[in-house]
Amino acid sequence: MNKKRTGEKIIYWLMRGVTYSVVLFIAYILLDILIHGLPAISWNFLTGFPEKSGAEGGILPAILGTLYLVIGTIVVALPLGMFSAVYLTEYSKQNRFAQSIRMAIVTLAGIPSIVFGLFGLGLFVITLNFGSSILAGSLTLACMILPTIIVASEEALKSVPKYMREGSLALGATKWETIYKNVLPYALPGMLTGAILGIGRAAGETAPILLTAAAFFLPDLPTSVFDQVMALPYHLYILATQHPEAQKILPMQYGTALVLLLLVIGLNMAAIILRIRVRKKYKW
Repeated sequence: MNKKRTGEKIIYWLMRGVTYSVVLFIAYILLDILIHGLPAISWNFLTGFPEKSGAEGGILPAILGTLYLVIGTIVVALPLGMFSAVYLTEYSKQNRFAQSIRMAIVTLAGIPSIVFGLFGLGLFVITLNFGSSILAGSLTLACMILPTIIVASEEALKSVPKYMREGSLALGATKWETIYKNVLPYALPGMLTGAILGIGRAAGETAPILLTAAAFFLPDLPTSVFDQVMALPYHLYILATQHPEAQKILPMQYGTALVLLLLVIGLNMAAIILRIRVRKKYKW
């Protein structure tokens, strides 16, 4: 008995130590970015255009470009992911074909982002002739986060009790009325969880937009979805790896990283607040 308790304590403290180590490591990274990035933040930095190959000036085009790509990605991926999950959960027969589709979706969720970038380059940029543009980049990022949204949405739909469906159908409601009024409102908070995960990944990815949308410097802001766009991840990548004076512009790198971090946190917080409000409105 004492041996079992000793073993449990060892496992408990081991897991606790691993958890604290991960938290401390993440806290160190965030603190390092915050300490070195804050001195670079200024009004000119946030509202100006890059100058001298990014060594001076601001990052406004990159901030707006990242927002354009994220918004375009969510507009495409969120409805497709939710409707796909609804079909797989509520309409499709639970047979081997449906299981194969689910396996394919889970597999796609683990594919490296560079593969999605090459896919977007071949399909959207070249075949569909969208060129390197906001549209091509958004569609590529949408394909990348779609599996995450589908899996999260499907689990949220499965968590809604069956009696809520059966009671609605027994009262004469159609299948779609039951899903729309009795299932989706209660599954929506869980579905938004997938959207939150997708937002964070879409905003921070470099490889897909490198091949489909991003440019290091543009003299003007984009005027249509068929224009190229600057983006914070790609801008940071160039400053850190391709700039001839990488050490000299270290404050610019940290400032860009801090803005990207705050942008991702802000987008996630907005989605979390929306999820909380929906959850308060629909309780079961």
